[in-house]
Amino acid sequence: MKELNNQSNRRNFIKLTGIGIGAGILGMNQIACTNREKAAKTTIQGFEDTGSAAESSKIWTPVSSRKVRVGLVGYGVCKFAAAFGFQDHPNVDIVAVSDLIPERCAKLAEVTKCNKTYPSLEEMVKDDNIEAIFVATDAPSHARHCIEVLNHGKHVATAVPAVFGSLEDAEKLFETVKRTGLKYMMFETSMFRENLYAMRQIYNAGAFGTVVYAEGEYWHYSENGIDSFKKWREGLPPQWYPTHSDAYYIGVTNGTFTEVSCLGIPSAMERYHKNQYNNPFATEIALYRTSEGGTARMGRSADTPGHGYGSETGRVRGTKGSYYDKYDGIVENLPDLERPPLPPGVTSGGHGGSHGRLTDEFVSAILQDRKPLVDVAMALNMTVGGVVAHQSAMKDGEWLKVPQFKF
Repeated sequence: MKELNNQSNRRNFIKLTGIGIGAGILGMNQIACTNREKAAKTTIQGFEDTGSAAESSKIWTPVSSRKVRVGLVGYGVCKFAAAFGFQDHPNVDIVAVSDLIPERCAKLAEVTKCNKTYPSLEEMVKDDNIEAIFVATDAPSHARHCIEVLNHGKHVATAVPAVFGSLEDAEKLFETVKRTGLKYMMFETSMFRENLYAMRQIYNAGAFGTVVYAEGEYWHYSENGIDSFKKWREGLPPQWYPTHSDAYYIGVTNGTFTEVSCLGIPSAMERYHKNQYNNPFATEIALYRTSEGGTARMGRSADTPGHGYGSETGRVRGTKGSYYDKYDGIVENLPDLERPPLPPGVTSGGHGGSHGRLTDEFVSAILQDRKPLVDVAMALNMTVGGVVAHQSAMKDGEWLKVPQFKF
């Protein structure tokens, strides 16, 4: 590809993304965390439990009578180890739980009705009675912890992202999953939002044709930030946490991003003036070339002072049809677009009713000995584009190649 200078990069970027920026924003969540005190009392954007309202009318059928012996780790500000309903799943036995902070560990044990605790994941993985672990620790530790779990002969599921700013960790994780042959699944919540689930069904039925343009957005504002272990969230490069938006191409098509040009917008917020990442940007807008030969615009922002608008959504345009708030195209007979049913006692949960379905998918993949929906290749393809996008933003939008992960 012909090298582009910085000025050309900016012109082409603005020209190609103009329609995407003006396409409008579909609001998914409206709750703001305007300060730390308020954050302790209100729900973080996207975490709202939608309860039974988002559940399917279908009847859940168990794939096995066996129970998977699961360990849970990580009960920080998001309380994710308990938020996905493992403790309520009829095919799960919670064997042990863990958190580095004793009080949190004790609370996690109470909430999940588990009698066995460990002071760290490193101790938990030695328990031969555990066959799978859900890793809900701090994002910088996800790859390391998942590799540790896999190396101890256990299946692993993880909160997003798969890796944190490191292409080297991505390669290590991919090779570890291949070498061990164990199940790995990233719990990308957008996969079971109603619109993305429908898009994936429509794409797999051929009703989009070739996707020529996709866009995703993850707007997640918090005026004073969200508390985090070792303050890993403070000044976070936006595109290091890209999966909620990038899923609106990768999760729909199971394709990949091949190249990226990304622009970052400096923030007025203090935590972006000086931080451990030397990152000045709270907003980064990435333009990708896709493996189908199309384009995708993926936006990630934590910088919307004055209101608490939150959004995790996207849109798709193809040669046979499009999906903005519904399908519009030339194909008349669409597949079933209703999301899968939930096991008895398992609620759909937060992030658009995705939590319980992600857990059921992971547990079912183990019981059926099949590939999970968001396997390691898809998980990394959803994640590494953002890592390279931030590199591009720091180089004023220079076009950069994105690694590809395929089995």
